Amino acid sequence: MHSVSPPSSTTPSETARPFLTWQRILDWAQEHYRSRSFAKDEKIPARPGLLYLVQRGSVRLVGEAQVSTSNASSRLPRVNSEEAFLGFVGAGQPFEIVAQSPFTLQAFAHVDQTSVIWLYWHDLDNWPHFRREVLDAFRYQHQRKLLWLSTLGQRRTIDRLLGFITLLIEEFGEPSDDGYYLPWSLTHAQIGSAIGSTRVTVTRLMGKLRQKGLIRTYGDNLIALPADSAVLKQRQQANG
Repeated sequence: MHSVSPPSSTTPSETARPFLTWQRILDWAQEHYRSRSFAKDEKIPARPGLLYLVQRGSVRLVGEAQVSTSNASSRLPRVNSEEAFLGFVGAGQPFEIVAQSPFTLQAFAHVDQTSVIWLYWHDLDNWPHFRREVLDAFRYQHQRKLLWLSTLGQRRTIDRLLGFITLLIEEFGEPSDDGYYLPWSLTHAQIGSAIGSTRVTVTRLMGKLRQKGLIRTYGDNLIALPADSAVLKQRQQANG
């Protein structure tokens, strides 16, 4: 996972400068009342033009599009809202809110005690090195979105589902005894909105993937990939 905060597995000498910079930004955010914690599923009042950094927890990004549909019984078009799960932003990662009619982007705390700080872009002039790290993190997120779009382009729903799960665990997965697992829960409705399917179809296909041994359940019904999955082999090759 590409992050603007130092990973916990690195040594103190490796993280001294980034950790101190990150701590200065956190202190600055608290002094300027730019830090706030949110409860699970609480909407984060984010707005365009600001830069947001996730200090702790996880943020769920949701896209909402206003879709006009015709109504035979009325001459006026009916406007429906369609929401789609667009991904997570983990601790140490930045995000922005984009508003372009008829599409809006919203952010929600995905877990309790999710802490977010916000800045104007010019505030980063105080920390030029950190600014570069933020830009690098956005470039990485863009690359991941291209992989996401490639996965969603697959014809079969089960292939889109497995590709979606693989991408999430590849980026946010934590190690278990026999593989990696996604540390946050996702409803089948949320997964369906992400891959262009329905909750019922996702439930059925999740069962098929479990039967084939392609995915597993870990802990409190969390999604996991087994140790012999392709994504874990890619991780081993990257780290080796």
